[in-house]
Amino acid sequence: MRDIAPNIGITQAVAPAVLSATNTSAAIDLLGFESAAVVINTGAIVSSGDFTPTLQESDTTTPGDFTDVAADRLVGTFPASLTADGVVKVGYIGTKRYVRTVLTKNGGTSIAAGVLVIKGHPADAPVT
Repeated sequence: MRDIAPNIGITQAVAPAVLSATNTSAAIDLLGFESAAVVINTGAIVSSGDFTPTLQESDTTTPGDFTDVAADRLVGTFPASLTADGVVKVGYIGTKRYVRTVLTKNGGTSIAAGVLVIKGHPADAPVT
């Protein structure tokens, strides 16, 4: 078996928490990496908490410059609604420097969730 840890960077986009409103992460810089994946880990849902995940991209960190990533720049698809006690993994093959995650609340009360962006194929390894 080979160790992948020196070849990936991990950024916590959303700290594990109970979310009761739409959550938009900070901009995540992909500079120095050739690939990325988003991993969403969910726990309990309270009162039919309904959240839709999306990934946005931009060449700048200006909030108004971010747009939803087109389907042809994703490997896999985000579900229309997150489920309890699940894991979602979607790859990003776009060319923008920055990405951010958005968990949009559509209804209900809350969901326990956390989001990681895993960056791969570094220009310089090992990654610390």
